[in-house]
Amino acid sequence: MRSQRGALSGILLVTVAVLPAPTSAQGVNDQIRQRVEAARTAAGQEHAFLFSGLCGGAIQAVNAAPAVVDIPRALPAPDPDREWYTEPVQVFDDLYYLGQSAYSVWALRTSEGIILVDAIFDYSVEAEVIDGLRKLGIDPDEIRYVIISHAHGDHSAGAGILQQHGAQVVMSEADWDLYERTGREAIKATRDIVATDGMELRLGDSTVRLYLTPGHTLGTISTVLPVHDNGEPHVAAVWGGTAFNFRDSPDDPRDGRLQSYAESAQRFSEISAAAGADIILSNHPTYDGSTVKIPMLGQRRSGASHPFVVGAESVGRYLSVAQDCAVATRMAEQPAVVF
Repeated sequence: MRSQRGALSGILLVTVAVLPAPTSAQGVNDQIRQRVEAARTAAGQEHAFLFSGLCGGAIQAVNAAPAVVDIPRALPAPDPDREWYTEPVQVFDDLYYLGQSAYSVWALRTSEGIILVDAIFDYSVEAEVIDGLRKLGIDPDEIRYVIISHAHGDHSAGAGILQQHGAQVVMSEADWDLYERTGREAIKATRDIVATDGMELRLGDSTVRLYLTPGHTLGTISTVLPVHDNGEPHVAAVWGGTAFNFRDSPDDPRDGRLQSYAESAQRFSEISAAAGADIILSNHPTYDGSTVKIPMLGQRRSGASHPFVVGAESVGRYLSVAQDCAVATRMAEQPAVVF
């Protein structure tokens, strides 16, 4: 309640003094609302979709103002027979988008081959990644590694097919276990490389750094990779898993996942800042604004700023939204817990 001022201020002071202290539920709601509004401020318009996707439950819990989102939910799909299909795009000198309309694959081309981040579905990986590289004039035999950010089918189901094409598959220990236990693909990848926290994957003139950021899955990987725009170096931070669609179970409670998610977002923010990351990427094109930024590339004039280069401050705000929404959601779902 906001204090009124003026002639009634003395009366109000006496009245407030005899009112009961706020209940714990009221106090928790205030904390949730503070986190939601902090996330809303950090998001601005730039990361509004992320805010909407992650803070929706907390917004409802405290009846906060709804998020306002005005960006396309998917990239253009030019083939009516394949609603999931989108064309490959060169995004930087050495980074390509090879994903679907709503699921991302990022391809870093080095002097000695290609490192992929994610493998999308088994039904789409040939068309999007293998044929996509050919459309760009690149031999798909250049693929050396595929880093699986997490072992959900929309990012891992194509791994076995890429492995058959010669790629080595990289996953965390926990997500190799998840992949081997739950995947239903006809072609399964066999265990190649087990990622560890801070691991460096070196290929040619590039080094990609992998960090374990548990939350979305128990072994989610986020990556930091170097890219170039007309020869100018930049650093991209790829947040490995976004939504709170956790599989709750007694031995893997949702509350623990939310806590891990928030801690991972804070840590990856510090890692990204130390690396000088000025680009934020996701494995869904809505969450990083690729549905807006990729079409902008076709209209970019010589010398104009790159739509994906958002600056270190924006990268930090993105990960702050992820952290604050995770904390707010956890408080909304566990109001009796002291945070």
